[in-house]
Amino acid sequence: MGTYPPRECGIATFTKDLATAVEETLNPLIKSKILAMNDNASIYNYPEEVIFQITDTDIQEYIDIAKRINETNAIKLVNIQHEFGIFGGEYGDYLIPFLETIKKPIVTTFHTVIPDPEEKRKRIMQLIAEKSACVIVMTRNAVKILRNDYEIKKDISVIPHGIPSVPFNSGIEEKRRLGFGDRAIISSFGMLNPNKGYEYVIDALPAIIEKFPNILYLIIGETHPVVRKKEGERYRNFLREKVKKLALEDHVKFYNKYLRLNEIIKYLRATDVYISSSINPNQIVSGTLSYAMGCGKAVVSTPFLHAKEVINAERGILVRFKDPGSFADAILRILSDKNLRERMGRNAYSYTRHMTWPNVALAYMKVFEKYIRIPEKREKFPKVKLNHLISLTDDFGIIQFAVHAKPDPNSGYTLDDNARAMIVCSMYYTIFKSELALRLIRIYLNFIRYVKKDGRFYNFVDHNRRIHYEWSEDAHGRALWALGYLISRKEIPNKLRDEAEKLFNEALKSLRDIRSPRAVAFLLIGLYFYNKAKPSSKNLSMIRELADYLTSLYENQSSDDWQWFEECLTYSNSKLPESLFYAYLATNDKKYLEIAESTLEFLISITFIDGKFAPIGQNGWYFRDGKRAHFDQQPVDTGSMVHTLVLANKITKKRKYWENAVTAFKWFLGENSLNQVIYDESTGGCHDGLGKSSINLNQGAESTISYLMARLSLPPIN
Repeated sequence: MGTYPPRECGIATFTKDLATAVEETLNPLIKSKILAMNDNASIYNYPEEVIFQITDTDIQEYIDIAKRINETNAIKLVNIQHEFGIFGGEYGDYLIPFLETIKKPIVTTFHTVIPDPEEKRKRIMQLIAEKSACVIVMTRNAVKILRNDYEIKKDISVIPHGIPSVPFNSGIEEKRRLGFGDRAIISSFGMLNPNKGYEYVIDALPAIIEKFPNILYLIIGETHPVVRKKEGERYRNFLREKVKKLALEDHVKFYNKYLRLNEIIKYLRATDVYISSSINPNQIVSGTLSYAMGCGKAVVSTPFLHAKEVINAERGILVRFKDPGSFADAILRILSDKNLRERMGRNAYSYTRHMTWPNVALAYMKVFEKYIRIPEKREKFPKVKLNHLISLTDDFGIIQFAVHAKPDPNSGYTLDDNARAMIVCSMYYTIFKSELALRLIRIYLNFIRYVKKDGRFYNFVDHNRRIHYEWSEDAHGRALWALGYLISRKEIPNKLRDEAEKLFNEALKSLRDIRSPRAVAFLLIGLYFYNKAKPSSKNLSMIRELADYLTSLYENQSSDDWQWFEECLTYSNSKLPESLFYAYLATNDKKYLEIAESTLEFLISITFIDGKFAPIGQNGWYFRDGKRAHFDQQPVDTGSMVHTLVLANKITKKRKYWENAVTAFKWFLGENSLNQVIYDESTGGCHDGLGKSSINLNQGAESTISYLMARLSLPPIN
């Protein structure tokens, strides 16, 4: 319940974004429908999801619509987006009859919480809270005000203002596309009204121009409809006159339009410093400030309530209200120090990752689930996207690391990553028959050939493409897994498969040198797939030899309370039981199946906690008779577990393995220890890990490949 597009206001945009995020990000059985608030003088051509409308000044409509909602069994809960100005009466008190009539659970989101309220406003807020099952606010300051100034005892949840998921970048390309060249860009956006305080930024410009004659201030957004109705364009005309008086026509540009999200993002990306100049010290939340920080921009802001909560010296600068000199000093400081500007932008971006719409939707659903029964989920997985994999790949191979989503060529290349990337692209080609996937397979196959010497594959190649000749058993095993998998894919052209077979057979010369349990597991999996394409007694003999080796490790180390192959659990743990599942498929020896299941069950018992997957943390691992490390959790471990559980379900037909695979996959989608989304849908990449209090924002090759391998294991593929 709130305003809704095409009505032009911030609440309308928020309502649509939240409803879309809840429906698209989470349970597809949940549908968001809209009760749209109309101002008395306007008619709107709403989309089909708007099923009810109320004219803000018609009290009877509030009551009638509440009764209709009560009679509609499909409606389980109403989330009110509350802003005083969108409801009729004094301080929006026409909403009260609606609340007194409605019988469904109400969750109210307060967008405005004003300190030291007059008695009438205080009483209305108290009544709304009393009629609500729960209240949601967007800042911690709002909770304090509701508790202290409004004396509200009701449950209050803090969920931040949502922001779009935007890849971090410097904005240079966006400047070029928008025709700004190398100009220094400062900007403000939002619906124009006199509380914006833009005149004080304009007054600051002459002092800034002395040092940065190429400065351009963008004032983006149309005049708020309520302001326009009462005052026309008085404030905009006042600003234009000030610009003219100060001879700043070449340094200030107005965009007088209601911006779509993609337009807002373009201008924010092109911005060097974002200006939030509100003159209202009690402003409790600013969506525009959240958007700017979410795009990784250094911020200069007045110290209104929301700004004081989210901006510190590492993310921006707070300036005095109505003080052009203070604005000038702050803007000059940031523009004059590129390193400071970039650091502030990165810190702002990092700070706001919990505010992306998928994370906000998760938080809202956790609140809703307290008051209604959510239907059993019909799983909905993200569309498969190779965008970031492609971004990380050059003509030589896949680059190892990224800074945020930008590839870091200086990090070099690894056989580990290129082998896994070849598996992903082979899986992708099998499903989609994509020529692009074939081109990527060719690149990764060439890399594997490049690092071969005397029957061994070497792992690391630096940015100058020099091979570092330190042999890694794990990397060698992964390469054989990737080659074997490629050879088994009949859909892939014979030329590529023949080349892979030649490399595979040459690399088998090092079979006897491999004793690392995980390397043995990777090699065993590769042999399974190779034997599928080229069955032979020799292959089966090697499979048995490797499986027996793992079996001997298990028999030597396992006990009633430690069903494992080693004294500790470390990385890619599930690959050990997975390889024995494959050994069972190849040989039909139930001994391998029994050990595969018992060790997988042991791993499940440790890594599934309170209905969520929590892989063993790399910060200490888990040693027998010790304490397991919970952080940092790595995507490679989650991807491995998904892959293993899908295979276990296929072999045993036990439903629990499929359910666990889905639960593990949801680790990427936010069902994890921090309730943070690890997969970045905007880039198609995956963040590099989950720490105790935050996610690693970099999106390197291993993480992205691990996500894609897990996703491609789970139908339906789209």
